[in-house]
Amino acid sequence: MTLAAVAELARAHRLDVFGVCHTEAEDKLGTGTLVLLGPAEPGFWQHVSATDEFQDGGANALDRWSTRVVGTIAQDVGGQALFPFGEPSRPFIGWALRSKRAWLSPVGLLVHDRAGLLVSYRGAVLLDAVLELPEARESPCNSCSNQPCRTVCPVGALGTAGYDLAACHGYLDTDAGQVCLSGGCRVRHICPVSQTYPRSPQQSAFHMAAFHG
Repeated sequence: MTLAAVAELARAHRLDVFGVCHTEAEDKLGTGTLVLLGPAEPGFWQHVSATDEFQDGGANALDRWSTRVVGTIAQDVGGQALFPFGEPSRPFIGWALRSKRAWLSPVGLLVHDRAGLLVSYRGAVLLDAVLELPEARESPCNSCSNQPCRTVCPVGALGTAGYDLAACHGYLDTDAGQVCLSGGCRVRHICPVSQTYPRSPQQSAFHMAAFHG
């Protein structure tokens, strides 16, 4: 099974290959290749929000959709579906860093070569074959001259000093913070790479609501 075949199956569900890496002993998954899947933009939210999981009124619609879709892709290629939610906990950040398509940004958030700071993963497919890996890439932060992610947060919750979670949630409770709550984190959106990866405002609002509770 080739990576191209996994990518083709994923595209039918508005997913794309966001990184590939080999398993390591610490993963306790045996020998194989991990194919990380993330939203293909533009169009992901329009596609997923029209599916049965979002229409049936049940909880955790996006996770249920991911379980079904990534599970089907894994079954079709003879692999195993793994998820960044539920149990057991899987080290998706570590896998993303290992793939050399995502890195830690100056504000500590994961940044992806295609999705920027809007990167997210809906699941991974574990293949038992040790496939040849794509060529490693370079972090976009290395060529980002002014790095606006460092200074755009109105309360300085995200910056070089780390993540002030209390300040972030506190701001979202204010009238001024409703812009971030409904439109998405300004830090994530100001990234120049993020701006080339158009995410639906409804998707940002969905994730912010889940984050802020």
